Amino acid sequence: MMKLNKLCSLEKGLFIKYHNIGKEENKLKKLLNLFGAFFRIGAFTFGGGYAMLPMLQKEAVDKYKWATEEELLNYYAIGQCTPGVIAVNTATFIGYKQAGIIGGIVATAGVAAPSLLIIVTIAAFLQNFSHYAVVGHAFAGIRVAVAALVLNAIIKLWKTGIKDVVGIIIFAVSFIVSIVFNLSPVYIIIASIFVGVFVKKVEGKKK
Repeated sequence: MMKLNKLCSLEKGLFIKYHNIGKEENKLKKLLNLFGAFFRIGAFTFGGGYAMLPMLQKEAVDKYKWATEEELLNYYAIGQCTPGVIAVNTATFIGYKQAGIIGGIVATAGVAAPSLLIIVTIAAFLQNFSHYAVVGHAFAGIRVAVAALVLNAIIKLWKTGIKDVVGIIIFAVSFIVSIVFNLSPVYIIIASIFVGVFVKKVEGKKK
């Protein structure tokens, strides 16, 4: 009987051990996926955080299902209101959601690493070759591509974020205020938050 109990305890211990190993392997795989995905996003995104939205949607929403499109837009809005780069803030949010603090660190490192490597390389390159016309033409082409990516991001944001007349009004007022008064986006977003909450409360009372 004692031998049977010892055998059962041994089997239980082995099961727990291999189960924990499996969990660690899954966590490591998720961390590698986070770093790899955000490294690709950081490496092929030109023009800032809004230009990275199409790639972020492809990797985080479509491929890995780390977030829904609505959640992604929420991360973008919060990233806009908080200090730092939108791309880095968004990567930190998604990484933290998937694997805690270490996930946030890994995702942030992934999205920042290509920029660091590329900037160091470009700095050396421009110092020696900036006077060549082909370099200016290359950057002109990049600016056009970035404009197209930003326009694509705006269209997707419009489709998923603006769903009623109130949304259209908030969009129009925010657009006009940002151009005419040149206000910081932080103030515009904070004001939009209060307007959105107020409108929803009024609609809730009417129902």
